[in-house]
Amino acid sequence: SAVGRGPEVPFRSEAYRISALARGKELRLTLSALDPDAAPPQDLVFRFGMSGSFRLCPAAELPRHAHLRFLTRESPRRALCFVDPRRFGSWRLGDAWQQERGPCVVSEYQAFRENVLRNLDDKAFDKPICEALLNQKYFNGIGNYLRAEILYRLKIPPFEKARTVLEALKDQKQERRKKDPSLTLSKKVKLMQKNPDLLELCHTVPMEVITAEKQLLDPEHSDNYATFKNWLQCYLVPGMNSLRDRSGRTIWFHVRAWGQKPQKMPRKKRAQLKADPEALTPKVTSSTLKRSLRAAATPPKPDEKEEGEEEEADGLRKGRARRRRRVTPAPALPESEVLLKAKRSRRMSARRGRGEAGSP
Repeated sequence: SAVGRGPEVPFRSEAYRISALARGKELRLTLSALDPDAAPPQDLVFRFGMSGSFRLCPAAELPRHAHLRFLTRESPRRALCFVDPRRFGSWRLGDAWQQERGPCVVSEYQAFRENVLRNLDDKAFDKPICEALLNQKYFNGIGNYLRAEILYRLKIPPFEKARTVLEALKDQKQERRKKDPSLTLSKKVKLMQKNPDLLELCHTVPMEVITAEKQLLDPEHSDNYATFKNWLQCYLVPGMNSLRDRSGRTIWFHVRAWGQKPQKMPRKKRAQLKADPEALTPKVTSSTLKRSLRAAATPPKPDEKEEGEEEEADGLRKGRARRRRRVTPAPALPESEVLLKAKRSRRMSARRGRGEAGSP
């Protein structure tokens, strides 16, 4: 389409076959001409973003946002369309998978499991387990709703450190071997289904969606999510709790399944506490110590009484208002005027003592 962001597909053939292979969150299509001499095969690797999907529909009724279309030869013609309303999805030419994606949790389970347990020293596992599960280098195929369902079923706190959760799987595997080293493959599968661990659920939960008797998500009716909602146990389910992780994605969980709800702390404070756990305790320096000693040695000055303060209630209110105001120092007077004012105030005091009226 004119608004599609993907590259042009240099493939021309009157009759060709499309085959597909999925790996994690990527899908590879191979276009093969029925006449081998007509055109060499062409590979396309798709990423779906949040809204990408394939839809088969009549060619005369193309859906909106159909950015790539493969037409059939039948009459009336139909079109296999790559539909992506938000245009977060993409395709690229060639057969290479993206380099930073690990083994697929569905089709390469053993390689996926070994890849995780072998690389637990990676700093990616310093993050909470809910964030680590979205790292496609190790969990290729796990998305936002799958991580919520997996952690909920195992009652794992989503903000537990990933390495702490996954290192326990190593110990569990060794204990299983010690208890019964002669377990057959069928017994191992039954044991896995009865007591699955986190990595096993990363395989079995997506398989539930893929192999469901009734299709959970129907591309022909993409607005109908009723069957999918009935399958969900945690994600978007009423009564569940949700928080945003550090990458801005919403994680759904159930507090009563594993304990108290984590307190959300501002990032700056979290970083400060991580660097210095005693950052919230004020440090006592020499300057602050001197100031505190000086304040303790100097007693506070008593408030000056205002004139008329004890005469009437109005005077009391005015006096309090004046005390609340900020006192600005008066300009310094010459020494002669200071002495004159002092003598005058002594004469006034003497007259009041003898009961005489003061001069105006």
